[in-house]
Amino acid sequence: MRRLTGAGATSSYTCPDCHRPIPPGTPHVVVWPVEKPLLSAAAVDERRHWHTACWRRKP
Repeated sequence: MRRLTGAGATSSYTCPDCHRPIPPGTPHVVVWPVEKPLLSAAAVDERRHWHTACWRRKP
């Protein structure tokens, strides 16, 4: 997991939890699995951008 500040967030993303946009300039978190999934070249290829609040609610 990595936290992005508003200054570090330069693109728009869609949160995989709430499916709402994360506009540029919005602080959020980027997460990826520890191990690569079977059909991926690398674990980092599976990274996803989440609203910080959505990630905190995740069980």
